[in-house]
Amino acid sequence: MPVNRNALIRYRTIDSCLQNRYKKWTLDDLIDACAEALYEYQGIDTGVSRRTIQADIEMMRSNKLGYEAPIIVVDKKYYTYADKSYSITNIPLNHQDMQVLTEVADLLKQFKGFNHFADLNEMVSKLEDKIYTQKTHSNPVIDFEKNDSLKGLEYIEVIRKAIVAKRTICITYQSFKARDASSFCFSPYLLKEYRNRWFVLGISHQRHKPLLNLALDRIQSITGHEDEYIENTNIDLSAYYNNVIGVTKSPNQRDCEVVFWVDKANAPYVITKPLHHTQKLLSADETGKIFSIRVILNFELERELLGFGAKLKILGPRALVSRVKEQLNKTLELYNPATFGPPVDLP
Repeated sequence: MPVNRNALIRYRTIDSCLQNRYKKWTLDDLIDACAEALYEYQGIDTGVSRRTIQADIEMMRSNKLGYEAPIIVVDKKYYTYADKSYSITNIPLNHQDMQVLTEVADLLKQFKGFNHFADLNEMVSKLEDKIYTQKTHSNPVIDFEKNDSLKGLEYIEVIRKAIVAKRTICITYQSFKARDASSFCFSPYLLKEYRNRWFVLGISHQRHKPLLNLALDRIQSITGHEDEYIENTNIDLSAYYNNVIGVTKSPNQRDCEVVFWVDKANAPYVITKPLHHTQKLLSADETGKIFSIRVILNFELERELLGFGAKLKILGPRALVSRVKEQLNKTLELYNPATFGPPVDLP
């Protein structure tokens, strides 16, 4: 049975509410949550009728969409799932879903091999693997990197739509360093993924900073706002992250040449998987190879280089060498028995 986008948003919203067992959900609560979701995702502000949500609940309880959701009413007032672990997102794909996925995969496969669509290759492989496992009821043959506990993914589509529509959003955000969350108007420009974490680049209306880079997993809520959208007029977003490893960067920060030596055993790994697209091989001898990359000096670069341990030595610039030596000295201090006591034998 075909499901329109608005109905799907309501089903997912009801499902998300009923999974949250820290709150008792009345029908009115579900109505309000669905109305907010429709406004957030679709810009619909006409509200949702009581009859619509009641029909949605009955549809979710039925087998028409394959959900058979165990929705019960407690104390004749509060809606919840009888099975605490249930979610409509956990049910197997039905025949219609499989057919749609197959059609999408077949369409995307037509673009394989085109340089402009190189990023689609992984997407197609994921789709084909999903279709294969569902049809054959077997284990996946491709294990992609993933983080099932990652927070903030629900905001990706909201932010993407705001960027496309050039619409201001209000974000409630709490960084790891802040004691309390703060709310501010924000004009988003670009979504960025790095190592399975998502970030949004944009400008805060209140703080008047050139640019802010916000981690989606630190966002607590996003709502629409009537403030005028501040357009980006002086930053080339397509090239903004070209000279950086990770996401930490200031608009006027300049890159520099980073030179490092890698021992003979690990140099092939750096050659086959360059640390950055600017990587060059400068020299080689029987002990190892010397490479260079041209990037911004930031925390992510340090972490990447430190990850090689004794297999890599930074040769320049001096500021980075000093910074890494400082980090290594602090690391050694952690293993000093006089500071933290002797090692503990674990069972």
